[in-house]
Amino acid sequence: RAEFSCFSSNWIILMPVVTLYPNWSEIYGGETITVRCEIHGGDTEWDYEWKTNSIIKPPNLNEYRIRSASSYNSGNYRCKGRMKSSQHETTEWSDSVTLTVSDNKPCPVLTVSPSWLSPGASVTLNCEVEHPSAGWSFYWYKAVPDLSEKSSSYELLPDGSGTAQDSYIIHGQTHTAGYVCRAGRGDPEYHTDHSQPKFVWSAGQFVSLSASLTVSPDRVQHFTSDSVSLTCEGNFTEWRVRKFSEDGRLSDCWRMTGSTCDIHTSKSDTGVYWCESGSREFSSAVNITVQNDDGPILVSPVHPVTEGASVSLSCSLKTQKILSNVFFYHNDKLIQNDTRGELKISAVSKSDEGFYKCQYSGRESAQSWMSVKESVHKVAATMPYLESRLCGSKG
Repeated sequence: RAEFSCFSSNWIILMPVVTLYPNWSEIYGGETITVRCEIHGGDTEWDYEWKTNSIIKPPNLNEYRIRSASSYNSGNYRCKGRMKSSQHETTEWSDSVTLTVSDNKPCPVLTVSPSWLSPGASVTLNCEVEHPSAGWSFYWYKAVPDLSEKSSSYELLPDGSGTAQDSYIIHGQTHTAGYVCRAGRGDPEYHTDHSQPKFVWSAGQFVSLSASLTVSPDRVQHFTSDSVSLTCEGNFTEWRVRKFSEDGRLSDCWRMTGSTCDIHTSKSDTGVYWCESGSREFSSAVNITVQNDDGPILVSPVHPVTEGASVSLSCSLKTQKILSNVFFYHNDKLIQNDTRGELKISAVSKSDEGFYKCQYSGRESAQSWMSVKESVHKVAATMPYLESRLCGSKG
């Protein structure tokens, strides 16, 4: 940067420099920012003068500290110095520096991976803010149901306060849970809003939970205008059923009778559903998809099937529940194409897990995932391992 300009007859005309601290590309309303006029060279004492097109004018000091910035502070800033010993002697005007203040409070975006839990998998949270390199630290929270307020409260995760990394890893997660993040920077620290909550869902393939969700009729796919009941079960008096829709919206069931949510299905009812109790317990989650009435649906169980158990999949029309000459596919591979109208698996194994769909009279259903969980004996054998991961975990 240029600090010196042309020569006067007796002394050097100095060029002041305007600096912003911190020098972030965008400042948000409420943050603290300092605008300085710096004149380098010599031991001269100066009075300062500012020129700006911002609505709020700075005082004639070398440092202008804005403790709660707003868009009124946005503008171009220039300064010059006037010698205290000789008021008619001044520096050149500095080059202009632009300060941009946004009144829109930033809202971070949280992503979780994976969305559906599998045994032994870690869950990674990522928190993204605008201008991610600009001094942000991150805070990580668990969303805890608060039915009295029809909302959620946030509990800080272990070692989740002010991390330099924009990611956070959770080990040993076995049940449905919601998470949020926010970011902070500066001194005093300025905080963004909390992100929208994001969820990781358990289909129920882990240890038994104190809260559960049953669906009637027990299938993933439904036609429009079907009557579907989702019932929360467990030793709790207060419940809510929550839905995470395909477009990313989180909502509560508005037609609750006691612990049961009744749905008269439409396409917008497609989503992931789970129960939350007044005692902050989550049930496992289920997928519900609503299909058009002009094609078949696959009739498959909502919850995971236990290894060794039997299961039957079938194909159904809106006007005809029992069909024959149905083709069944597993992960897009044809596995049965005879006159039977259902697919029977007498002893389910882990290899049976995957996507299934059916085809009838040239029309295909949507595909649905069938999850397979370990038998009770295998789960019991892994319990000490799961408990040690939970107790000793950093996430």
